[in-house]
Amino acid sequence: MDRLLGVFVVAALAMGFWTAGPAAAQSNQKPNIVLVFMDNFGWGEPGFNGGGIIRGAPTPRLDQLASEGLRLTNFNVEAQCTPSRSAIMTGRYAIRSGNGIAPRGGGVYGLVQWEVTMAEMLSDAGYTTGMFGKWHLGRTKGRFPTDQGFDEWYGIPNSTDESAYTELHGFAESGVAETYVMEGRKGEEPKKIRPYRLDYRPLIDRDLTDKAIDFMKRQSKTNKPFFLFLPYTATHYPSLPHPDFAGKTGNGQWADLLLQVDTYNGMLLDAIDELGIRDNTIFIFTADNGPEAAHGNNTLTLKTSSQGTAGPWRGTLFTGFEGSLRVPFAVRWPGRIPAGWSSNEIVHEMDLFPTLARYAGGKVPKDRVIDGIDMSDFFRGKQKKSGREGVIVYMGNDIFGIKWRNWKLNFKEQDTIFSETRKYGLPRLYNLLVDPQERENVLFPNTWVPKAALGQLEAHIISLRANPPIRPGTKDPYLPKRK
Repeated sequence: MDRLLGVFVVAALAMGFWTAGPAAAQSNQKPNIVLVFMDNFGWGEPGFNGGGIIRGAPTPRLDQLASEGLRLTNFNVEAQCTPSRSAIMTGRYAIRSGNGIAPRGGGVYGLVQWEVTMAEMLSDAGYTTGMFGKWHLGRTKGRFPTDQGFDEWYGIPNSTDESAYTELHGFAESGVAETYVMEGRKGEEPKKIRPYRLDYRPLIDRDLTDKAIDFMKRQSKTNKPFFLFLPYTATHYPSLPHPDFAGKTGNGQWADLLLQVDTYNGMLLDAIDELGIRDNTIFIFTADNGPEAAHGNNTLTLKTSSQGTAGPWRGTLFTGFEGSLRVPFAVRWPGRIPAGWSSNEIVHEMDLFPTLARYAGGKVPKDRVIDGIDMSDFFRGKQKKSGREGVIVYMGNDIFGIKWRNWKLNFKEQDTIFSETRKYGLPRLYNLLVDPQERENVLFPNTWVPKAALGQLEAHIISLRANPPIRPGTKDPYLPKRK
């Protein structure tokens, strides 16, 4: 029992210490990569995870995508928008880059130039890179997508809730600048295209889809592979479907929006087929967070739906529960990734960085800690295990728990973004196979589980001490200090 208390001391230390023609020619080239990244899209939304028709709208295109490749039921992300985007772009826990929390005020935030993004890695490997959508990793000079490896970008620098600002009482007199849709190219300062207001909120994702297809058309005429990053604004609050879909299902706004999501992804898949690049294109569909929490304070002005479901899992975004961490995931690469198989092996969004680097012939930086694990052989069915046994669960800069195999060890819990955080003297332990809602604490008699699980946390804390995290708001130029 003394040893068990010892590992709990490690956990307590962790919680206290870290609180803050050419198309045919492409068949022999490196694979094109299309990464669709939904915003606050719950695990239980698509039909391939049991949603679709029970959510008011079938999702035949997404379901077909999943049937043509690999579906992961235990794909994990960070609990907030900015941390999730930092993790997928860098292959590192967001705490390391200083982006553990979505920015709440003004000033500088986002990725320092020292960080190597997925776009930079692929650009160095010979890819043309394009991004169309929400960034949320910097809004000041030197922090835009075109400063971080993307050749071109159209979208918004921050978050979609800002689209409602001009409609809300008191904003006009606040002195806060409204958000703009922006466009830019590498080496140039992005330009403001139009204000991001509620009139454009329902329209933007169609424009992102059209621009993404245009990008693929242009690049398929070259001899270079392309990386298309498509971080949609749906289904982030305010959730408003395009007029073409409003009322189309007869089942409400959310069902209309789900139909829109499926249709737009179908348009992307059709374009890939028409361009003759299907067999040489990796297509990934996933999301940054679990579903929105119920706001309960919508005004008549917004007339918006903010529902969402994580399926069987408890929680929403901004919590440490599985409903926040697990999101839909499907990847297709015809002839390389076997079709029609699913896995409940643990995978984290950070793992996409080294995995795609392996497929693309890119280089993973060796001068920093990379938390992602190369899943290339696992995705291709060459091994049944992912190689990842666990994940450190962050909520902001706080360590809320650990996932280890089918167990969850929670040190802190928060029911929703709006509720208080509960801290426990002894962690709560859940068996996720029999208790997906994380309700029944089975620490006793399973005190062997912390002994097995806490080793990864200890190693994580040691690595943070040896490689101190970048402080939030750090300005460029930045060079790391190691202990």
